[in-house]
Amino acid sequence: FECDLKWTLASCMQCFFLCFLFSCLLPQPPTLTHQSPKDYIIDPRENIIIHCEAKGKPHPSFSWTRNGTHFDIDQDPNVNMRPHSGTMVVDISREKVEHYEGVYQCTARNKHGTAVSNNIVVRQSRSPLWSKERIKPIVVQEGVSLVLPCRPPAGLPPPIIFWMDNNFQRLPQSSRVSQSLNGDLYFSNVLREDSRNDYICYARFPHTQTIQQKQPITVKVLNLDAINDTMAAFYNDTDLFSVDERRPTFLTPSGPSSSKMVLRGQVLEMECIAEGLPTPEISWTKISGDLPAKRTAFLHYQKTLRIVNVSESDAGDYRCTARNRHGFVHHTIHVTVKAAPYWISGAPKNLVLAPGENGVLTCRASGTPKPSITWAMNGIPIENSPKDFSRKVEDDTVIFTDVQVGSSAVYQCNVSNDYGYLLSNAFVNVLSEPPRVLTPAHKVYQVIRNHQALIDCTSFGSPIPKITWFKDSRASTLDGDPYILHDNGTLEIHVAQMHNSGKYTCVARNTLGISENHVYLEVKEPTRILKQPEYKIVQRGRSVVFECKVKHDPSLIPTMTWLKDDGELPDDERLIVDSDSLTITDVTENDAGVYTCIMNTTLDHDSASAELTVVEATPTPAVLYEQPDPPTDLELTDQKKRSVQITWTPGDEHNSPIQKFLIQYEDSLHHRGHWHNLTEVPGTKTTAHLKLSPYAQYTFRVMALNAVGYSRPSFPSRVYKTEPAAPDENPTGVQGFGTEHNNLVISWKPLSGLQSNGPGLHYRVMWRQKFLDSEWTSVTVANNSKFVVSGTPTFVPYELKVQAVNDYGAGPEPVIAHGYSGEDLPVAAPENVQAMILNSTLAEVHWDPVPAKLIRGHLKGYKVYYWRERSLHKHNPHHVEKQILTFSGNHTRGMLPGLHAFSLYSFNVRVYNGKGEGPASPTQKFETPEGVPSAPSSLVITNSNLDSLTLEWNPPHDRNGRLTGYTLKYQPVNNSNELGPVEELALPANETSVTLLNLKYSTRYKFYLNAKTVRGAGPAISQEAVTIMDEGKSLNAEHDLHSMHLFARLNVPLFMNIPSADEGEEWEKEHVNGSQNYLMTGLKAGLSYKVRVVAKGHADQPPHHSKEILVSVPAVASRQVDIATQGWFIGLMCAIALLILILLIICFIQRNKGGKYPVKEKEDAHTDPEFQPMKEEDCTFGEYSDNEDHKPLKGSRTPSNGTVKRDDSDDSLVDYGEGGDGQFNEDGSFIGQYSGKSASRDTAEGHESSEAPSPINAMNSLNSFV
Repeated sequence: FECDLKWTLASCMQCFFLCFLFSCLLPQPPTLTHQSPKDYIIDPRENIIIHCEAKGKPHPSFSWTRNGTHFDIDQDPNVNMRPHSGTMVVDISREKVEHYEGVYQCTARNKHGTAVSNNIVVRQSRSPLWSKERIKPIVVQEGVSLVLPCRPPAGLPPPIIFWMDNNFQRLPQSSRVSQSLNGDLYFSNVLREDSRNDYICYARFPHTQTIQQKQPITVKVLNLDAINDTMAAFYNDTDLFSVDERRPTFLTPSGPSSSKMVLRGQVLEMECIAEGLPTPEISWTKISGDLPAKRTAFLHYQKTLRIVNVSESDAGDYRCTARNRHGFVHHTIHVTVKAAPYWISGAPKNLVLAPGENGVLTCRASGTPKPSITWAMNGIPIENSPKDFSRKVEDDTVIFTDVQVGSSAVYQCNVSNDYGYLLSNAFVNVLSEPPRVLTPAHKVYQVIRNHQALIDCTSFGSPIPKITWFKDSRASTLDGDPYILHDNGTLEIHVAQMHNSGKYTCVARNTLGISENHVYLEVKEPTRILKQPEYKIVQRGRSVVFECKVKHDPSLIPTMTWLKDDGELPDDERLIVDSDSLTITDVTENDAGVYTCIMNTTLDHDSASAELTVVEATPTPAVLYEQPDPPTDLELTDQKKRSVQITWTPGDEHNSPIQKFLIQYEDSLHHRGHWHNLTEVPGTKTTAHLKLSPYAQYTFRVMALNAVGYSRPSFPSRVYKTEPAAPDENPTGVQGFGTEHNNLVISWKPLSGLQSNGPGLHYRVMWRQKFLDSEWTSVTVANNSKFVVSGTPTFVPYELKVQAVNDYGAGPEPVIAHGYSGEDLPVAAPENVQAMILNSTLAEVHWDPVPAKLIRGHLKGYKVYYWRERSLHKHNPHHVEKQILTFSGNHTRGMLPGLHAFSLYSFNVRVYNGKGEGPASPTQKFETPEGVPSAPSSLVITNSNLDSLTLEWNPPHDRNGRLTGYTLKYQPVNNSNELGPVEELALPANETSVTLLNLKYSTRYKFYLNAKTVRGAGPAISQEAVTIMDEGKSLNAEHDLHSMHLFARLNVPLFMNIPSADEGEEWEKEHVNGSQNYLMTGLKAGLSYKVRVVAKGHADQPPHHSKEILVSVPAVASRQVDIATQGWFIGLMCAIALLILILLIICFIQRNKGGKYPVKEKEDAHTDPEFQPMKEEDCTFGEYSDNEDHKPLKGSRTPSNGTVKRDDSDDSLVDYGEGGDGQFNEDGSFIGQYSGKSASRDTAEGHESSEAPSPINAMNSLNSFV
């Protein structure tokens, strides 16, 4: 879920709740969350772990295939799956890794669908040894080229190659000596210093982090000078051997050209290594274009060209050139870019649909060559899956129409070509969920006035809920200025004001229900510093006070913070911070700096700064700092047509250096009395060169600025008039449009007086039809910013130009603008209009577009007029109200939502442009199928008796089809509003009443009644009633001895008279305000009352009252109460049980106090000690009687040394202790007697315990009976 707006803590909580809702509460097909890579190279020294994690509701189960067949994990002792996961772990300690190499695929399934993983190819990494070889020394002549082969063993993955010597130092490389991409070492020409015997090629295998080395190679370079010296005596000092320089040739690649193929997104590496003397230099070019600068790198001394993230545009011919002073050589590499499949607009997205909705799964991918696309459902090819008429497959798209519950599934899209594949799972989850608002209720939002306010309404539902907002009284929905409703339900107030404070209600509704939430917005006053700290100069040793007075919203708690030079204040007791000031006592030089006060609230802050300057203490008066005096003596020099130089004399600085001068001007010709800023110059200058416009009368003045502020303006200079000239620019904003079908209005933004450059400003307006290559027509327009061309053809494109002209010439050549003459109504209607019925409330209309020449204007869109002719049911009224749906743009289809089911509709389509609508297409008709009916229009309860009542109802107002019957559900409601079991009754369609018998007397019931058609049941209407006696009969109040319910069906002001039945007493009145039921309270038990309902009309009308009902309030409640469910009874039983437990503990303490506890091995009867009878007279168990205190244990003996040793018997005292040695207290009692049995004993005897009886066992035994 993506948020359009800034995340807050509440937003995160809502997102968490939404994730929890999806993962834990709502049904969801499986979704893979983690899987191993497609090419999975494993370390043969470690266990194999193949990941497969998925989520879903219910949690999915997992299975695996290996090499295309089912892999039974339970049959392989070396393989297991992690709990609640599909991740497979293979223990390789007892089996070779090669046994488990292969292609694996994981399947995660639950009852809503099946998701499958990629094919995971598991291979073990290999780092083979170098084949043993004997390498002969290489002897070469100085200056020739040389290649030292590496040829590493083939590993998985391929090894990383590097050359080092015997000391594990990398061999130096240069433009002369370099390593190629295949690992060989190339010498463009060898030198004497290249002689060595330790050229060693190393291969590092990254997966296993092992390094293999090749046998050292010995290279000996012949010294031609020494050979020549040796041979000189024999050949008259002539050099027989010499190093000849030569032009470059390529060592690799060979030939004039080669080719290379690379996959899109990978790294393209091309190399050219040349030999020659002197060492050639390598350069690269792309013959068919430029190299991509940001993705290109040159490596290995320009010998390697690397392009990362290759795209199709990188295909073409590349040329490498090797050059030295003797010549050059070219090699052309033809690069072809292929592409494994890749997503164009992302993998298919999961769909959550409501019953009856439509959706689309899109699997849009590309590749080179073009990939093929196949679909599967729940892992089965879609052509072999069960037929589903709501699903239609069109190449890379699966279209779902009018989905129903039970259509949930996981769809697999497989895109493949010769270079790879993409496999994506996307589920379609059909949910029917009423709206839920996730934003916390009664949340308070606080914002500062004139700031943006964002009020959240995060919701969930299926269908997607529609969000509406109300404020305070809910008089109208909040839409339009100043409110902006975002797609995610958030309400935005761009600039919040105080009157925007209040209670806001967010309502989320869909076809299944409504949910609402109330939040509050509080708009606060901003925090402002009213009195800022001021610049201070203070003598050392004195005190200084910076004031910072603040105004803030009284409901916000402010916090004042002071900073020095943007850091924290020094920890010094001389700095005293008050609520609105900072005092520094005994000022030192270190206190100098910039002090900033910051006032923070929870919503905003404000800050202000001032500088403190510390000076030495002198007896001279304190220096005053003021604004500078205004400059004087303004002079204009170096006067030119469009420039002038101004000079001035600065005024007194008043102890604060002037920072800059501001030059202003007044144009008395065009804008008298208004001064405008012209330019600024540093405070060290007293002259300025001013650029001017022609045809103006300038007056200048200068202002000085220091640290305190601006000076007063100087006296104005003399007037300087500039000469007129032709305009420098033309009007902007030229556009053409028509107000009538036969005109063209050309408008522009006129030039200002200063832009006119001279008198007599007017405009040359030019136009011509586009594409006709005709001559320009022009007119001259003055004192206006538009011109109307009449008699133009309807809606024809024009080229337009507007040029500024004055008495001194024309402006530059104007830029051509474009426009259209006026529009007229379209003359044609859309053709081939037809309707496609999607469901009972939705239709799709198709039409052919109207040709552009018949639209005669800018196409704005199409309008569909449709109206309901009548219902197909004979009882429904006639409807002819027309509705209009507008589809902006060049659409050829449109949806008609919100239709009435089981109805006859008519419609036509019209095209419209900026002028209006065209003629209507021939009227077409279509019929909507049956839908579910609305709720019955009324439900009334009559004839309420002790055990029966009658329900009467009227059929639904919107039947939406032929009614097939009604469903009545009802259930009792107790005094705490808890609902009882539901009873359901099916009723025929022609029934409008039913009498329910055998109901519980004086019981409140809730009834739900809905109607049905062949499409299903509609919403229910509900009503409540209480089984009581009819009027005029005795009525017993059962709900409460002092209250009763009364029902009436009157829609006029009512009074309820409740007198006692005794004669002579007056009637008591209770206002019931027209409700249909009323609860009478305060009745006395054992008395009888007469009750009647009185309808009171106007003052001149007599009241009307119903028949009297005799109400008898019994003295004793007749309802039978289950004593076992009463709180007082449960509490009493718990108290009795606790008392018995305490008595037992006291008995055991008294019995064992100060005595010995001989352990009895087993009872002669071998009975379970937990079931020994307890003697009531002394509160002991039978096995602890005194007459057995001195009996020895059977099968054991007591040595004279006082220790107890284990004999041949299986039971001993050791079994009842924690170790092998028994211990005794000082009085001789065995302290290990009541400890738990040893582990060895548990193992030996299993469940047949012969544990000695103990108080703990006795209590456990008692608890088992309780």
